[in-house]
Amino acid sequence: MQYTIRNVPRQIDRALRRKAKAEGKSLNAVAIEALEAALGVSGEPIKRRDLSFMAGTWDNDPKVEEALADQRRIDPEMWK
Repeated sequence: MQYTIRNVPRQIDRALRRKAKAEGKSLNAVAIEALEAALGVSGEPIKRRDLSFMAGTWDNDPKVEEALADQRRIDPEMWK
């Protein structure tokens, strides 16, 4: 399948060309890889880097709460 894409923004053109040169690939290959990745059809799993796996896992520990309260205490001597 062939496409003609018009009015490609300058920053996208520069980024594609820079990546193609850095990776020693054709502009066409890099553009297709970018489209695959953006559309989620590259076949490679998308790496997610968030902390959602930790949500709701906090256990209240009196010693931790005491240490946090101590860290939140303001020392008036330090603010003179």
